Amino acid sequence: MKKNNQETIEALNIVLADYHLYYQKLRNFHWNITGPHFFELHAKFEELYEAAKLKIDEIAERILTLRGNPISNYTTYLSLSNIKESDTNLIDQEMVTVILEDHNILLRELKNVIDKANEANDDGTLDIIGTYIGELEKTSWMLNAWNQKK
Repeated sequence: MKKNNQETIEALNIVLADYHLYYQKLRNFHWNITGPHFFELHAKFEELYEAAKLKIDEIAERILTLRGNPISNYTTYLSLSNIKESDTNLIDQEMVTVILEDHNILLRELKNVIDKANEANDDGTLDIIGTYIGELEKTSWMLNAWNQKK
């Protein structure tokens, strides 16, 4: 691995922290959703947190591949993450709005990883993160369509 991967590793660790908070927020919403959209959102939040869980593992393994150390405690996640915890007493549309806001944060941070990986000629990270961006953009489009005022 190239010596200039340190900035990519640091950016990936921020994304790792962001994904941990995003994952837990999705679990929170999955557990606490109520109302007429319970069944569809309960299932959607589960789908999203299962996908986030896989990404968490892949990001940590990418950091290790680059010969870095993935952060691995919640105190550090909370201090590094751009995503903040959420209340449990939100209604369905508020939950989806919060998730869409988190997607914007994740997309911004993933693009930062892309910039760092480009500078380091790190094609492996570019490939992984590019896929994440495409998936997140599509999910955001779908959630935004669901969340439109009727």
